[in-house]
Amino acid sequence: MKRILTLSLLLLFSLGFVKAQENNNYPFQNGERVDFVISYAWGGVITDVASMNLKTLYENGEYKVTMTAGTYRFFDLFFKIRESLETKFSEETLRPSFFHREALEGKYRMKNTLTFNPSDNTIKSRTQKYDRVPYDTLLRGTEKTKDLLTLFFFYRTVDFTNAPVGEKVPMEFVVDKEIYSLYFIFKGREKKHIPGVGTFNTMKFMVKVVTGNVFEGKEDMCLWVSDDKNKVPLYFEAQLKFGKVQGHATKLSGTKYPLTAKIK
Repeated sequence: MKRILTLSLLLLFSLGFVKAQENNNYPFQNGERVDFVISYAWGGVITDVASMNLKTLYENGEYKVTMTAGTYRFFDLFFKIRESLETKFSEETLRPSFFHREALEGKYRMKNTLTFNPSDNTIKSRTQKYDRVPYDTLLRGTEKTKDLLTLFFFYRTVDFTNAPVGEKVPMEFVVDKEIYSLYFIFKGREKKHIPGVGTFNTMKFMVKVVTGNVFEGKEDMCLWVSDDKNKVPLYFEAQLKFGKVQGHATKLSGTKYPLTAKIK
């Protein structure tokens, strides 16, 4: 998993102790948008290096969510990153039907399209690296297997009112040609200052990550969401092998409910 995919995971969680909301009470709606600034911290220096936005649309019984991210022009000179993700999932079942990812990370390029078949829980993955011939992989998941964006939106519908702090909750997602089984931990509630936006009551989560060339492989991927009906992402951070990546919301628009989590 490469750099901006790291950010995707941050935005991105059946629970045994909570119940998902009915579809007419989903915390998101057509037209919701969240803009972020991404920073890199190393050796006490924090530098804004990229921007990211998350958009939600609705049409004909499906939600369409897109996420785009890219480094600023100056940092393109050192390591240019452009990442786009798109998913479509059912309003009724919150199960995905389609996912597409395009990544440009330095000289690395990748395209990945996932087509979900809910009748037998198979997932057709078409992957193309660089300009090579695309190759197909047939994956067998479960009814809980989701793509990165659908995964996050599913867990936004969950009621955490009585969720016990510290309990580990499994999650399963597919990206490229592999299915990953991870878990997240509900860490409780806290006040969080979001630079340039305000101070919010938030819920904090930590995610167990996949070890590899980027992650440390510890439970140090953190996400803060608004502690209100919107459960909108506000802040995230992850410890990398070299430094730390952070992101905070800079603009929230089209939220379904008033942002009652904002306290000042």
